[in-house]
Amino acid sequence: MSSSSPLASVLFVCVHNAGRSQMAAGFLGHLAGDRVEVRSAGSVPGDRVNPSAVEAMREVGIDISAAEPKILTMEAVQASDYVITMGCGDACPIFPGKKYLDWALEDPAGKGVEAVRPIRDEIRARIEALIAEIDAQRGA
Repeated sequence: MSSSSPLASVLFVCVHNAGRSQMAAGFLGHLAGDRVEVRSAGSVPGDRVNPSAVEAMREVGIDISAAEPKILTMEAVQASDYVITMGCGDACPIFPGKKYLDWALEDPAGKGVEAVRPIRDEIRARIEALIAEIDAQRGA
C-alpha cells in the first residue's frame, strides 16, 4: 500500500466547527497519520476554535491551536467517504455512496476545560473505533 494514497477521507461536521469537529479532526490526523484524509466544517462556523477544546487537546499532546472554523460545502461532502455529524441537524447534504454517522456528543461551547475533557475522551474512543473500521474495510 502506498502511503501517498489515503485509505479513506473523513469529514467531521458540527454547527460552529469550533469544538467537537475540531477535536475529532485533531485526533484522527494524529492517530491515523496519512492513512486517512481529514476535513472538518460547520454549518454556521464560529470565529475561532473553542479555547477549552484547544487546551483539552494540548493536554493529550495534540495541537489544534492553528485550526480555523470553516463553512460546510457540498464539495467537502462529495469528496469524503465518511461524513460524521455532531449535532448539525439537517444542514448536512446527503449524497449516495457516503457513509453517514451521527455522533451524539455534548457541545463544549461555553464550557471550561474540566467539562470538555470527558467530551474529548469520548471523541478519542470513537475515533479509535472509526480507524479500526476503516482499516478493516480497506484491508490495511
